[in-house]
Amino acid sequence: MRIDVLSLFPGMFEGIFGDSILKKATEKAAVTYNVINFREYADNKHNQVDDYPYGGGAGMVLKPQPIFDAVDALKKEEGSTPRVILMCPQGERYTQQKAEELSKEDHLVFICGHYEGYDERIREHVVTDEISIGDYVLTGGELGAMVVIDSVVRLLPGVLGNEDSPILDSFSSGLLEHPHYTRPSDFRGMKVPGELISGNHRLIDEWREKESLRRTYERRPDLLESYPLTDRQKAWIEEWRNSK
Repeated sequence: MRIDVLSLFPGMFEGIFGDSILKKATEKAAVTYNVINFREYADNKHNQVDDYPYGGGAGMVLKPQPIFDAVDALKKEEGSTPRVILMCPQGERYTQQKAEELSKEDHLVFICGHYEGYDERIREHVVTDEISIGDYVLTGGELGAMVVIDSVVRLLPGVLGNEDSPILDSFSSGLLEHPHYTRPSDFRGMKVPGELISGNHRLIDEWREKESLRRTYERRPDLLESYPLTDRQKAWIEEWRNSK
């Protein structure tokens, strides 16, 4: 996968791309990163990329020309039609399912804006996806892009040491992930559930399924509204309801 980021502050990405899983992904040749300061594409002597909004109002708006030209250059360089993602609080709420969808692409371009907003022609004619990581506003799109990139890259084949890791993550199955324990089995009188140390894989799998469902029921019941519950899972939920 190739990931290009259009940002006015490319230095913000040096740390995140140079450490941890995102760095390992490049070492394994699973992904390449390219961060471009789209100010370089401005067609005026002051390299201005924003201007006052028509009709008046507070703040400045990103001009279409630098963004259009930067994306056109990337398409010409790669000879491909990438997914162009606009980080924006008005966009689609980001989910694990969206991460899985994007992880199947060969080329992603992220546009990180600042100021009051974007010229609407960028949305209408350049962008394929608008993404929001939550119902709040950040100073710019860089932090949001980092979140999305991290969640996508870790899903690429070979990036994580254990191929089952992304499959078992919270939200991948539609439920929150079950609790985890490690040694010692008895820590200050707090013991690991007997099923996990029983050696019985059927009991372990059932415990994990039940605890994953319990955690979702208690913390994110909204996820269960569209989840295809089995008869056994419905019985567990009814049991918990009656125990209150």
